[in-house]
Amino acid sequence: MLKDYPDHRDAELVLRLYELRRETVMRESRALMYTQFLPKSYDELKAIVTTLANPLNAAFRQTSSYWEMAYGMAKHGIIHADFMMESGGEGLLPYAKSLPWVPKLREETSRPYFQNAEWVVAHSEVAKAIFARFTATLAKQRAAK
Repeated sequence: MLKDYPDHRDAELVLRLYELRRETVMRESRALMYTQFLPKSYDELKAIVTTLANPLNAAFRQTSSYWEMAYGMAKHGIIHADFMMESGGEGLLPYAKSLPWVPKLREETSRPYFQNAEWVVAHSEVAKAIFARFTATLAKQRAAK
């Protein structure tokens, strides 16, 4: 059941999520994902996601599992989705960067990549707005290259 409004527990969870984002390995992984992760094809995305030796694989696994956990809390009514998204939208960027190939990746690997990110975009007005900005920016970047 979705939460109708945020409460003090939501605030505590958002603050805890922020604290976890500041952890050294997580901070390094986030930096790699937001500056170096921009797959140009399905094959490139699959290589990053499925090849442990790929330099971005660990960062992908670290950040995607973190954000999927956080967005899963919203999906299951543990935290108010819009409230969380006001400070947790960055987790939608790797999903936006991967979106053209997510269905094929799910099909070929039998893994539910970005399922909670997809859910939060569909059910949170704040997430929809953030995701729209990310996808518009990415479209411009890809067109310029």
